[in-house]
Amino acid sequence: MKSHLDKRICVVGLGYIGLPTAAVLASRGYDVRGVEVNPKVVETINAGRAHVVEPDLDILVQAAVQTGKLKAYGEPAEADIFMLCVPTPVDEKHGPDLSYVEKAAAGIAEHLKPGNLVVLESTSPPGTTEKLADIVEQAAGLTREQVHFAHAPERVLPGKILREVVENDRIVGGLTDAATEVCAEFYRTFVTGELLLTHSRLAEMAKLVENAYRDVNIAFANELSLLADDLDLDVRELIRLANRHPRVNILDPGCGVGGHCIAVDPWFIIHQSPEKSRLIRMAREVNCHKTGWVVQRVLDRAERFKRPRIACLGLAYKPDIDDLRESPAVDIARQLIAAQVGEVMVVEPNLAEHDEFRLTSLDEALDRADVVVALVAHRPFHKISPARLAEKIIIDTCGVLHP
Repeated sequence: MKSHLDKRICVVGLGYIGLPTAAVLASRGYDVRGVEVNPKVVETINAGRAHVVEPDLDILVQAAVQTGKLKAYGEPAEADIFMLCVPTPVDEKHGPDLSYVEKAAAGIAEHLKPGNLVVLESTSPPGTTEKLADIVEQAAGLTREQVHFAHAPERVLPGKILREVVENDRIVGGLTDAATEVCAEFYRTFVTGELLLTHSRLAEMAKLVENAYRDVNIAFANELSLLADDLDLDVRELIRLANRHPRVNILDPGCGVGGHCIAVDPWFIIHQSPEKSRLIRMAREVNCHKTGWVVQRVLDRAERFKRPRIACLGLAYKPDIDDLRESPAVDIARQLIAAQVGEVMVVEPNLAEHDEFRLTSLDEALDRADVVVALVAHRPFHKISPARLAEKIIIDTCGVLHP
């Protein structure tokens, strides 16, 4: 009988979740085959480097590659455990785009054997794990009694992924009781947090509910920022005072909501039951509206200049990472450039370059800008002295600049 370290693992999708997961598993002694469709990413990983910014990930990837425990390929191969860590975005109508999951399922089907475990980590609408099993059955003739299918949604925070992938509690839901147990047995080999066992549909919905809850709470803070602006109040001071109540904990407002989870997952619930998710839809609308409000606010304040120079500080969807997925800061910069009211300078200290925007250094942007728009609370922006902002119009959406 195989020990757990004798089992081969195939991780499909080596992005912000897949690569850290693969590296952690390799560090635990597993032989890991990573699968990534982008040849440049494959080359980068096999050279012992991480292609995403995450503290200590480069070191872990380098060690895993040097020991031969992790290698990246363009195609899957036979393994004992398959982990799908592929994107699940929304389409133009805010419906779930499951094409990446479907392609991954079709890609591993020919390599599956009875007794294998297939884990979907990608955040998905209820019923996706069942759909995954159906694709495999149609392609390979293997049923959910022969192959164990389970959903174990990731619950990590960028910037803390390597710690949280191990320490966080994990929900594990199989299509069968046996699949749940097999999946849990695997996760116990590298997760120190508590495993919460359930069935796949409940596991899928739980992850969506977690992020919808956060979206609703952020929407409350963002709506307060609009009301405070109308009343000429400091929204952060307002929230600070309200939070002194022992049962009140209002979040900080921002320029919208981004990322691969909070900005996306609530739409899966809305798509599933549009008539019974009115609060969740309204929260999504409030957070999307905040981005447009910031753009208009900048344009209104810049009107006093003949050709204003506008500095946008930050592109990432949250501080101190390079992840731009669904970032409202990207939308704001894009809309300001499209408005053609002046020169827009984009500052993103976590990127060396960007395909769409010409990046400007922070010093140059502060030297030249008439309007400074703080969009993301990156660490370097906290160090900006009040003297650098003198006589400039300041629009601080994230509370990073000195008053």
